[in-house]
Amino acid sequence: MTAPAPSSGEHLPVQTAAVWAALDALAGGGTPLRVLDVGGGSGVFAVPLARLGHQVTVVDPSADALATLERRAKTAGVGDRVRGLQGDGDLLHELPLAEHGSEGGYDLALCHAVLEVVDDPATTLGEITRALRPGGQVSVATANRAGAVLARALSGHPKEALALLEDRDPAPGRTRPARRRFAPDDLLALLRNAGLEPAEWRGVAVVSDLLDATSDADPEAVRRLELALAGTSPYRDVATGLHVLATRP
Repeated sequence: MTAPAPSSGEHLPVQTAAVWAALDALAGGGTPLRVLDVGGGSGVFAVPLARLGHQVTVVDPSADALATLERRAKTAGVGDRVRGLQGDGDLLHELPLAEHGSEGGYDLALCHAVLEVVDDPATTLGEITRALRPGGQVSVATANRAGAVLARALSGHPKEALALLEDRDPAPGRTRPARRRFAPDDLLALLRNAGLEPAEWRGVAVVSDLLDATSDADPEAVRRLELALAGTSPYRDVATGLHVLATRP
């Protein structure tokens, strides 16, 4: 079964257009890759990648998410190319990652919406770096502090926006830890300290998250606009998320 090119946006959220466009150069070339998806949950990225012919290992702490992943992969006809492992990104060394032909390291790792919630982003990135082969790449997508500030301000919560600007918890006293947000320079420094060589960062969901849910905007037009703005300042600076491809030397 052949998947559409990820950047075509078919069946894929327009918010992730910039991420898929960056992955196209790696995953769309027709060469099967060994992919590690850390925190990949129910397979939003894993299943489309498997449909392109890649072998994907998903690591996630949620048994429910991995059960959904298994069902989704079987329904898509790629159950033999997707495997799920229950575990945490900061303990990859405890998991049997070397099985299923991944000896020598993975060609590509995904770390999407993970650094915001892990105990220590540096530890998690270090584990991912060691799981890559030399020359392998990691795709990191995470929340952008500037975008979070703008979103809170536009939704009528200036005090929360100011707290985020100052890197404080916008809702102190909550029972769950606050999600981290990253400035681009902070994320790039984190990647370099993990032994990775980051490429230029891009904005994710520059405008799509600002559209009203009832908007009748043409999704294809929004996708094209997202791709045009993803690498362009000042627009990318206030995107909802940040995306970087980084290479293990």
